[in-house]
Amino acid sequence: MSGLVLKLGPNERVLINGAVIENGDRRSRLAVITPNAHVLRLRDAIHPEEVNSPVRRVCYITQLVLSGDADPAEARLQLLRGIEQLSQVLTDHDSRTLLSQATAAVLADQHYVALKALRGLLPREERLMAVRPT
Repeated sequence: MSGLVLKLGPNERVLINGAVIENGDRRSRLAVITPNAHVLRLRDAIHPEEVNSPVRRVCYITQLVLSGDADPAEARLQLLRGIEQLSQVLTDHDSRTLLSQATAAVLADQHYVALKALRGLLPREERLMAVRPT
C-alpha cells in the first residue's frame, strides 16, 4: 500500500483537504491513498500569531503548503530562501543536517519531510533567542 499513513492518538485532530477529522477514543491508523492530498496534523500546526521567529516563519510557509493554502510552486522559492537565510545563522553540524534535509525535501515536493526537519530546529532557535548578551 502506498500513500501517507497517519497514526493518530485518542481525540487527535487532522486537517485533510480542508476538513477537520477527529479521531475517537482509541489510537488508530489512517491511510491517505489519494495522491497530493493536503494533510496537516493540528497538534503540529503553528497559528499565525505564533509566527514570531525565522524558523517559525519557514515552518509556517511549509504548513500553508500542507494545508492547501499555498501553492507549492509559489512557496518553493520562499522556502528555499528562508532555509538559506537560516543556514547563515545556524552553522552547527546538527542544524546543517536538518537544513539539508529540509532543502532536499522542498526540492522533491516532500513538504511533510521538510516540516519535520524544520521543526527540529525550533528548540535550538528558542535556546538561542533566550540568551541575552551581557
